[in-house]
Amino acid sequence: MYSISNSKLIVTVSPMGAELQSIKNRRRHEYLWQGDSRIWGRRSPILFPIVGSLWHGKYHIGDNEYQLSRHGFARDMEFQLVEKTSSSLVFELTDTPETMESYPYRFGLRVGYKLQGNTVHVVWEVHNRDSRRIYFSIGGHPAFRLPGYKKGEPVVGRLQLEPTSQSQSLWWLEKAEIGQGGCLREERNPLDTDSQMVLHFTEETFKDDAIVVDRSQLRGISILTAAGKPVVKVDFQTPAVGIWKPYGKQAPFVCIEPWYGVADSVGYEGQLKEKYLINALQPGGTFKGGYDMTFY
Repeated sequence: MYSISNSKLIVTVSPMGAELQSIKNRRRHEYLWQGDSRIWGRRSPILFPIVGSLWHGKYHIGDNEYQLSRHGFARDMEFQLVEKTSSSLVFELTDTPETMESYPYRFGLRVGYKLQGNTVHVVWEVHNRDSRRIYFSIGGHPAFRLPGYKKGEPVVGRLQLEPTSQSQSLWWLEKAEIGQGGCLREERNPLDTDSQMVLHFTEETFKDDAIVVDRSQLRGISILTAAGKPVVKVDFQTPAVGIWKPYGKQAPFVCIEPWYGVADSVGYEGQLKEKYLINALQPGGTFKGGYDMTFY
């Protein structure tokens, strides 16, 4: 494990998956879900080279067919620590003969964490080490403990949504629906919020899996206390974001997941390069992205 800290926060990261393990304030309050295999054993996995599910777990590059499990392989691989300062950590994963079997591209993936006051900046860099254009998706999956939750009580929560548009006429958002095999249905439905753009959720909110908001509709989500005060805010400039907690397990956390990419559409059997929200990178090129988490 590797840790960085300042006067506000203490952050711990594992080289396995370059996954955040803990984010505590100086009063030792833990913000991250700490994992439980009976509910969900992860804490903040990196999703690469796909986000979500592929139709029947398969995708195509030219005439060749490949298989990848949901969210890809990066979360289950050992990264190397390549940079460390008092306030930052950078981990790197590169292609291997094993990754080439399911993802036939040469790549470099860097995952960085930088502390600045009460904010953790998450920085992703994907480098094309191949001689041809590569295609990929990447996303985050941090799980945050719900404020005020007491064991045995119903799981409820409040999320303050921040739309990308400042238009006063925008009082509704739309969500993509998850269907067969964890893939997206074509239709979009309204996302129910109150007049202040607060999403009130219960266990039943996630009975059909994650809430997926695409089309760059959101730029920030805050977790609120029952009194309406923010505990965590996630800021992003991604085209999509997922909101998830495992259904039927009374899990006392919620995931806010900034995504550069989404699951396949139901029935999609086309080329990887034509997939909705796929990212393309020329040989020698570098993609940069990420998101910020601020803790109160």
